[in-house]
Amino acid sequence: MSTISEFERMLRGAALRVTAPRLAVLNVVHDHPHSDTDSILGFVRETLGTVSHQAVYDVLRALTAAGLLRRIQPMGSVARYETRVGDNHHHLVCRSCGVIVDIDCAVGEAPCLTASDDNGFVLDEAEVIYWGLCSDCSTSHTSRSHP
Repeated sequence: MSTISEFERMLRGAALRVTAPRLAVLNVVHDHPHSDTDSILGFVRETLGTVSHQAVYDVLRALTAAGLLRRIQPMGSVARYETRVGDNHHHLVCRSCGVIVDIDCAVGEAPCLTASDDNGFVLDEAEVIYWGLCSDCSTSHTSRSHP
């Protein structure tokens, strides 16, 4: 489990100043993966008190640009953030409740999938999102279908 000292080391390693908002955002996203900006803001405010939306947006942008956070945005959803970076994992998304779950690479090493035609690109990442119903929603859906 990551600690504040590990987050401090990560920030310094990315040539970013260690600040209370950056530490708070890293901690929140680590503890609440796949959170949206408003949720992150709420959790950060519980830790730091008053902090602006803009400050959290700026921190999220800086941490994502530095490779310390990963931003995902499944179709029809707001942007979500996670601290699991660099392994090119994928996601399962429930069509009913919207829960997002990590899933390891489909096959092989990054970029996990071989494109049928790379069109001259040097591929380094593949983003795959699996859609369906989570076990809770699937059970609920099945029980509503049968009298």
